[in-house]
Amino acid sequence: MAQYLLVYLGGNQPSSPEEGKQHFAKYMEWLSSLGDSVVSPANPLKNTSTVNPDGTVTTGGTTTMSGYTIIEADSIDAALSSARTCPFLDIGGSLEVSELAQMPMQK
Repeated sequence: MAQYLLVYLGGNQPSSPEEGKQHFAKYMEWLSSLGDSVVSPANPLKNTSTVNPDGTVTTGGTTTMSGYTIIEADSIDAALSSARTCPFLDIGGSLEVSELAQMPMQK
């Protein structure tokens, strides 16, 4: 079974702590519904810096990526089906879904 990376992009911040709790509960319910297919759930990103081609470092990222989840699925269509039910979409976010390629090990 292949592994797929679901990248969280954008999304609106909750307008209140209560709204945040409600969204988090929906998100945890969604992750639970995926069962054993979840390899690495809910990996939020913070304190992003960018290393530029000239070696300089700037604070912040160049994308709106806020986190990721890794799941296992039989196909890209199955992974996309799981992504379509993610409550992150309900807060104006989008998901990029990519199959993780297996790199050969060098010895």
